[in-house]
Amino acid sequence: MTSEIQPVYSKQRIRYAVLSLFIAQGLCFASWASRLPDIKKDFNVESYLHYGLLMFLLPIGKFVAIPIVGFLLSRIGSKKIVLISIVGFALSLFAVSIVPGITGLGFALFLFGVFWNMTDISLNTQAIEVERIYGKSIIATFHAGWSLAACIGAVIGYIMINLNIITFYHFMAMTAVAILIILLNYKYLQEPAVVKESEEAQVEKAQVKTKGFHIPETLLIQLGLVWLLALIVENTMFDWSDVYFQSVIKAPESLQVGFLVFMVMMFTGRMLANYAYTIWRKKTVLQIAGTLIFMGFITSSLFIGYSDNMIVQVIITSVGFMFIGLGISCVVPTIYSLVGDKAKTPVGVALTIMSSISFVGPFVSPLLVGAISNTYGPKWAYLVISLVGLCIITVVSFGKSLRK
Repeated sequence: MTSEIQPVYSKQRIRYAVLSLFIAQGLCFASWASRLPDIKKDFNVESYLHYGLLMFLLPIGKFVAIPIVGFLLSRIGSKKIVLISIVGFALSLFAVSIVPGITGLGFALFLFGVFWNMTDISLNTQAIEVERIYGKSIIATFHAGWSLAACIGAVIGYIMINLNIITFYHFMAMTAVAILIILLNYKYLQEPAVVKESEEAQVEKAQVKTKGFHIPETLLIQLGLVWLLALIVENTMFDWSDVYFQSVIKAPESLQVGFLVFMVMMFTGRMLANYAYTIWRKKTVLQIAGTLIFMGFITSSLFIGYSDNMIVQVIITSVGFMFIGLGISCVVPTIYSLVGDKAKTPVGVALTIMSSISFVGPFVSPLLVGAISNTYGPKWAYLVISLVGLCIITVVSFGKSLRK
């Protein structure tokens, strides 16, 4: 049995409300990522391995968030979870700027990871609900909004750094903006139009019973694996892009534009995603994305060795980061859209299942990149991560569930 709930507000206002919350999350995220070199310096983190271990606390927090969201979705709904998660995400960002010592920083980063994943799952559940209200594929526009906000946040961060404004004032301002956005838009959020009993029945139909275990849909397993690989790429770029410019190229602060370039191309790619779906199948879009990711890491890790000129190295590495940003931009929106198109499992449950598979990705990148960088240098770490692009192509090409 299902119970359809008609939206009280116009579908346009509901869409703008959800989009504004993606923007709030993007601003907070970019504020954090753009100041990582400063955070690394302020807390005297010199070793690549120690820095990687600190970044490792983020995926630990994200992992802890998975059962929390799974438990809360069926009890209080995604609307209330969005409120809790975005406020927590903003406050934990501010906490990074005020905590004393490396232990306090580690705890703040852990909380940042918890609320980050809670926001991801609950907010994308809202986005897919809006997509169903509209009856067409629009989820990429939400991710484009997030990317635009991240671009703006990266620009703000770049300006703050060059004006010598400390992280305390920067993060305080972004926290206030994010909380204001959710207070203005919370009431327009929607709850899924399916009652709990029906949701459980749909899960039962979507699972294959085997010796007492419930196996998720093959589609969700495959997409979860692609998501895992995408998270390795994303977290590598989020955590190491400006640090890469700082340590490999030895660029001054005015030329540490790696994160900014990457985010601009992520935004550009997400703006083009819906157009790409009209030209290629979504499976093909994922294959192209894997190719661009591979090319980008190869460019930024190998080609900069052909010149000793710092400006040339900045340009070459920026081109590589542009390829990576363009490639990774459409992976997650395409995954979410495929869930909405093909999955038999309810959206909130499907996202939780895929998140449970993909959670390994964020664990891999900080330790792998940190260990390789500490031993051989960041260029070799980026060369190894380039193989992830080939893995995405392989999984998508040989997965049977996307051939239908």
